Amino acid sequence: MHPAVGALLGACIAAAVSHAGLPRADAQAPRGRSANVGSVRTDTLWSQALGARKSLVVYLPPSYTTESGRRYPVAYYLHGADGDETNWTGVGRIAAVMDSLIAAGAPEMILAMPDGDNSWYTTFNVLVDAARCRQLLPTGADAERDCVAWPHYDDYVAFDVVRFVDARYRTVVSAAGRGIAGLSMGGYGAFQLAAQYPGVFGAAASHSGVLWPRELAPPTVGPGLLRRAAADSGVAARFRNQWAERTRLIFGADSAAWLARDPATTLKRLKASGGRLPALYADCGASDVFVAQNRAFRDALRVTGIPLEYHEWPGGHSWPYWRAHGGESLAWLGRQLRTR
Repeated sequence: MHPAVGALLGACIAAAVSHAGLPRADAQAPRGRSANVGSVRTDTLWSQALGARKSLVVYLPPSYTTESGRRYPVAYYLHGADGDETNWTGVGRIAAVMDSLIAAGAPEMILAMPDGDNSWYTTFNVLVDAARCRQLLPTGADAERDCVAWPHYDDYVAFDVVRFVDARYRTVVSAAGRGIAGLSMGGYGAFQLAAQYPGVFGAAASHSGVLWPRELAPPTVGPGLLRRAAADSGVAARFRNQWAERTRLIFGADSAAWLARDPATTLKRLKASGGRLPALYADCGASDVFVAQNRAFRDALRVTGIPLEYHEWPGGHSWPYWRAHGGESLAWLGRQLRTR
């Protein structure tokens, strides 16, 4: 994650350990003449929802080039704040982890990693134009890359990116064959998108996700339920102070707008409507600044009766933790998604 985000979140860099013998993200798959490894490429797509061209990193499993009649489930992996589409492969080493899991007998999957800017993977409550976007960007940010014509990032991922991948690659074209995952901001995006588009994604996984965004709402939003539901008021205050204007534009200035972008609320409404709930997995470091948010989200789903597989392991809000546990979500998604 970008150093500015580390300062913003007060992340505690800590060594993390693997769980249950799963390969670490820094594990290397077998190499050489008999190497059974996948390939990584970068595509460019036009997004109608954004009015912009965006990059997409794609991992293709080892058998993709040799078994031309085979179709594959797809797991979409979202980056965190101040990140980009290269984070999961470049820093998280997710391709090596997927190769290791496949070598150990896990199902083969396509992985797709879109560029999500600092969008929170949602449609902004206030649709800023490119000029206003430039004013809001942090120093050093690339306005040509990060400022789009129309910030409809939920439709961008759920429709533009998914349709592009389904058209370009041999995929299992159904919600049962699609999963979505992410870290931090991307963990939030994965759960919110899966709840918002149950006909697109059948499963969602979060690493250290900002799963209780109501805690980050400004005091003007309304009732204490929004502002203080989780116990992590320290990180909430830092976040509000440094991202106040941007979060107000994205999430809104009233409780209705915030709750419309709240994963727990969206899942509760989906269940009440009789919709098909996605399978859900979440983990968080025990010393992560967002662990209280993750526990609040877990407890809210427990009260509502929505199933969630939840874990906490040693570590903080940092790449050492995500590299150590990226294999957890990959293995879990491999068990959830249909392969035909």
